[in-house]
Amino acid sequence: MSRKVDLFGDRLRSRSHQLTPRLLQVARYINENREAVMEQTAMEIATLLKTSDATVVRAIQALGFAGLRDLKQTLEQWFGPVVTSSEKMFTTVNTLTSDVNASIDFVLEGHQHTCEVLSEPHNRFAMAQAVSLLAQARQVAIFGIGASGILAEYTARLFSRMGLPATPLNRTGIGLAEQLIGLQRGDVLIMMAQKSAHREGQTTLREAKRLGIPTILLTNATDSRFSKEASVVIHVPRGGEKGKIPLHGTVLLCLEMIVLSVASTEPQRTIKSMKRINELHRGLKPGKKSS
Repeated sequence: MSRKVDLFGDRLRSRSHQLTPRLLQVARYINENREAVMEQTAMEIATLLKTSDATVVRAIQALGFAGLRDLKQTLEQWFGPVVTSSEKMFTTVNTLTSDVNASIDFVLEGHQHTCEVLSEPHNRFAMAQAVSLLAQARQVAIFGIGASGILAEYTARLFSRMGLPATPLNRTGIGLAEQLIGLQRGDVLIMMAQKSAHREGQTTLREAKRLGIPTILLTNATDSRFSKEASVVIHVPRGGEKGKIPLHGTVLLCLEMIVLSVASTEPQRTIKSMKRINELHRGLKPGKKSS
């Protein structure tokens, strides 16, 4: 098996002594945040480093790249090909085609493994930390995009039913910005995210950090950039190894553990909220007259 060549790292090591402090700052940022850089513009990098986009471009060129696009192409080759959702589905169904038992086992084994990992001491401790934060929260914000956005919506409803105000952060673009504007100090953020340091996740983390909001991360990528910035990290396997589709039910399993644990810490609040919901529901049934 051939060794993966780190062209950017090699050039940084050989040319760092030739860079000015400002250019070296940019180069080191790129080296330490490679995944994030894949999604950033020169202006966005410059804003983070409090410098100019021209300085960012000069730093990249000083390392022998034509520009940011050339750098990203080099980093993409270093990361290796990205497996798309359709490719994962293709791999999975080809493996399981015409074998119902294999499909059943694939899902059951994925969930069984997740249960084993979630029950490990380090995850139990992380779960206890998460519940302690959530029990004192003014509001819970649940971040997830794509399929995780559906889980965020569902989990927000569960928290609201037990008397803890909750809101999903599950849009993109201006829609996510409109959701983020509602965050306040005293909130707690639950975040579902994996390896890719996408803009939505980065922006949400920055806003949470600005407001002093603790972040609880549910992830299978425990070494990601998100993991380094989270207050609590819960390891949730997804069952998507070897290019197969990930299982979202494993994340839901963890979310329901958290919701029920928080409910058990404030039983009176939970019971009071559920009773009130039932009272309101009775008033909405046909034939009921308002008093």
